[in-house]
Amino acid sequence: MNQVLPKLKQAAVLLVVCLFCISCSEVPSVSNNPWKILSLPTEAIFADVAFTDDNNHGWLVGTQETIFETNDGGDTWEEKTIDLGDEKIAFSGVSFYGQEGWIVGKPSIMLHTNDGGENWSRIPLSAKLPGSPDGIIALAENTAEMVTDLGAIYKTIDGGKNWKAQVEGAVGVARNITRSPDGSYVAVSNKGNFYSTWNPGDTEWTPHNRNSSRRLQNMGFGKDGQLWLLARGGVVQFSDTGEEGEWSDAINPEFSTSWGLLDLGYRTSEELWVAGGSGNLLYSPDGGATWQKDRDVEDIPSNLYKVVFNSPEQGFVLGERGFLLKYEPSHTPTL
Repeated sequence: MNQVLPKLKQAAVLLVVCLFCISCSEVPSVSNNPWKILSLPTEAIFADVAFTDDNNHGWLVGTQETIFETNDGGDTWEEKTIDLGDEKIAFSGVSFYGQEGWIVGKPSIMLHTNDGGENWSRIPLSAKLPGSPDGIIALAENTAEMVTDLGAIYKTIDGGKNWKAQVEGAVGVARNITRSPDGSYVAVSNKGNFYSTWNPGDTEWTPHNRNSSRRLQNMGFGKDGQLWLLARGGVVQFSDTGEEGEWSDAINPEFSTSWGLLDLGYRTSEELWVAGGSGNLLYSPDGGATWQKDRDVEDIPSNLYKVVFNSPEQGFVLGERGFLLKYEPSHTPTL
């Protein structure tokens, strides 16, 4: 009996400590949910979304040859079909400059339109292309830049007839590759062991060691060119340079959970949203100093893979199995 009582006391103390830690790690809820939940008729994982110069007319692409079109800013979407034969296509990127648009995917496929998507033509790609197209950005009339999943970067200035390599060597198989508005890239290795950067004019990618034992999940650029990273265990970090030793302290927006964080997007230079597994959506109004959670969307049966803001007024969070979140500016959270 004398041995049982101390063990019971110890267990009680541990229970109290656990409850205290859980309560301390509770993230406040956003004051207003600004996201409209849409459910589209597909089982695909959405990969990218882009709009023409008419902000009401846009295109959404994903796996399973999925293409949807909207003419009302994203409130409603209509599924479209493009005859690609018997190929099993996973679309990975879409971009528009005015009415000229591009769609890329795997295995190697590229589609091009000059009329806002009313008609799409297929652009042949070389069998020697290093990797498969991973993303594309329309830069000007007849001008676009494509990156493959091996980090090969190509640019066209004649509507896709000819492509010029921008970097001599590939980076290797990448988990994800992100482009900044000024043309720089950051790529996370397939296993998250390291990352690489490339700036316009460089002949090669520059590799960097990750700054902790946690494997990298994703990386990208803030509005001012600042780098951000997401690491395993729900970690967020920021850096102005990306160099070793120049990263901020690790931030755990929701320390009590183990949901993976998958993407980060800036609505403004300070306001950012982080999406992750199992409907996890986190919000920071001050560049990552403080955090809130959007609990109105956490019950949707979908991982949230990508955050896209075309402008402070137009944004989307891309999920799977047809789930898509549309930003509603009138419901912006208040401090």
